[in-house]
Amino acid sequence: MPSNQLLAVMDAAVDAVVLIDHRGAVLAFNRSAERMFGWNAAEIQGRNVSLLMPEPEGIGHDACLARYLATGVSQVIGVGREMQARRRDGTLFPVHLSVGRVAGSEPAQFVGFIRDITAQQLEQDRARRSGERLMHVARMATMGEMAAGIAHELNQPLTAIANYAYAGERFLAMQPPDLGETREAMREIASEALRAGAIIRKLRQLVRSNDDQREYLRAEDFIEDLRLLTQADARIHDTRIVFDLRGSPLLHVNRIQVTQVLLNLIRNALESLMRDAPGQREILVRCRRVESGDCEITVCDNGRGVAPEILDRMFEPFHSTKRGGTGLGLPMSQTIAKSHGGTVRYEAAQPRGACFLLTLPAAESVS
Repeated sequence: MPSNQLLAVMDAAVDAVVLIDHRGAVLAFNRSAERMFGWNAAEIQGRNVSLLMPEPEGIGHDACLARYLATGVSQVIGVGREMQARRRDGTLFPVHLSVGRVAGSEPAQFVGFIRDITAQQLEQDRARRSGERLMHVARMATMGEMAAGIAHELNQPLTAIANYAYAGERFLAMQPPDLGETREAMREIASEALRAGAIIRKLRQLVRSNDDQREYLRAEDFIEDLRLLTQADARIHDTRIVFDLRGSPLLHVNRIQVTQVLLNLIRNALESLMRDAPGQREILVRCRRVESGDCEITVCDNGRGVAPEILDRMFEPFHSTKRGGTGLGLPMSQTIAKSHGGTVRYEAAQPRGACFLLTLPAAESVS
């Protein structure tokens, strides 16, 4: 049994401290452990420490301990990790566990230090949900800015459907009815309906609630989604968008999030050109593999570039030079890029204009 001095040291610890023997039986249980787990020391001493673990960890604990004693190889001892723990009433809660072997003990004894991280995880969850809400707000704001272009793009197939329907009605009213022309009109109606449906489907993908699902894609796969959403807007604003897609490495990304980043950058370029660039306006979206093997997607315009006085602040939240802008586009773009292990940065274009560069790491494997 542990000495009185050791028990006093254990009781002074803020974290739960549990001492077990080589069979997994509890030898000592400090006061913090009593408060955390709902057991008192007298009740749990001599019982297996697996009482403090949920299944299947509890079932496999004794086997893991025996394997360590036989081979010296362990996935837990000497390595801190996060896991679920079980209170006396059966409720589970997250903890950080560090386990070490007591030096010189024979037979072997082990001491575990356990910290309840429930509050920490709740705070992380709140921060994650807040970030998701901000990204959703930024995405909806971008959609609002593109409303005119989206309405124009949808109006084209809807107008075509109405015209073909009127034509079909006239063909059927002929004596005799022109069934061949009517069938052709019906085929065109179906084609235009599919076109309108594709536009709506891509919009729904972009405005739906965010998730963290990632997939293996090449840059050209999700850049293609942008053509439909940006070309109509560009035509309305008398701007030419050129997509130069010469291939990219395989990426492991959240398609919606990365599309949002590029949509933000293209929209910013459109806004800049509308304010600052009389004459021929052009945006170039280029994808290339850089020397490191990663993917770099650049969005460059031929406007006046970013004013020097705002260079240091353009990635700050709620700082916007656009009238009615939220100031969330670039900060959210940077956050998304960093969450993928990448970056968004600015460079002045030559001979004039602005370039924003999104760099994303290549995927290591598809497995």
